[in-house]
Amino acid sequence: MARNEALLRLHKALVGRRDELRERFSRDQFMETHSRSSESLGDAADMAFDTGSEEVNSQLAQLESRELAQIDQAILKLKRGTYGSCEGCNKKIPVARLNALPFSTMCIECQRELEEYGSLEGRGSKGDWGKVHDSFAMDEKNVSISELEMDMSK
Repeated sequence: MARNEALLRLHKALVGRRDELRERFSRDQFMETHSRSSESLGDAADMAFDTGSEEVNSQLAQLESRELAQIDQAILKLKRGTYGSCEGCNKKIPVARLNALPFSTMCIECQRELEEYGSLEGRGSKGDWGKVHDSFAMDEKNVSISELEMDMSK
């Protein structure tokens, strides 16, 4: 029963983080649209600073986008009843690991094996890192920016 309570608590945390990220994407998109229309001409240093800032913001948005997709996948797994099961060995992922990283898809042992050898087949495998990717369901649609837009006039 304690595991079910922990999973409910994790679901609430995942939904909260998902909503926070979606709101941030909408706010960032709104700010980007309005800042471009009000850009003024500056010197080379201003342009260089703006370019550097845009690069950092782009990288942060990319990381947050990946996190959002992982959270959406975890919520989908919760709905299907498969959340908290390791994709490598099918054992239950310890609640402590899920508390630390709520969108974990593997137990620590399988994750270490994947990172060290490039596969879940262990030391005897050739370690094809080309096959390592984020574990998104192929049949699930990706989140687009247009779905994240909010009416900021309210």
